[in-house]
Amino acid sequence: MRKVVLFMHLSLDGYAAGPKGELNWIPYDEESMNYADEVVSTVGSPIYGRVTFELMESYWPTVPNNPSSSKRDIDHANWYEKIEKIVISRSLDRVESSHTTLIKANIAEEIAKLKQQPGKDLVIFGSPSIARTFIELGLIDEYRLTISPVILGSGITVFNDLKDKINLKLLDSRTLRSGLIALHYQQVKG
Repeated sequence: MRKVVLFMHLSLDGYAAGPKGELNWIPYDEESMNYADEVVSTVGSPIYGRVTFELMESYWPTVPNNPSSSKRDIDHANWYEKIEKIVISRSLDRVESSHTTLIKANIAEEIAKLKQQPGKDLVIFGSPSIARTFIELGLIDEYRLTISPVILGSGITVFNDLKDKINLKLLDSRTLRSGLIALHYQQVKG
């Protein structure tokens, strides 16, 4: 059975994005990109909210034809084009992107069906509001969180005001040269 994994970058004070959705505070160097590639290698289907999906759609399809694109970016763009994507949105009526499934309602039931299919994991990339919905529905099996060495003071949160405590078991942790801390937790059910 496939797992649902949340892959989220966080500031030290727990923000997933700045007040206007900014992500320019996340350190990106060769080591952090290698870590992200490691996470991507576990993905059978990425899960995006509408905003993140629209950002992905506006960027990745343009990469292969851009002469200044790196090999890593072209490889990721090709992965993005071929992978079966899941978009969670109440406001979208349809998606035009190939290999994309839109889920508008009955999220828990639809995700349960997808988990039963063979293949690699279902991984939420960013998408704070979708992450929050999945947490509240009890759909997250594992958390892959990167903590950046920055205090934002304000921004978009994911974990504030949750109704129930969530127990986690640490599976892996590492500190990258940039000061980024990569944490991998499994949710302890029951």
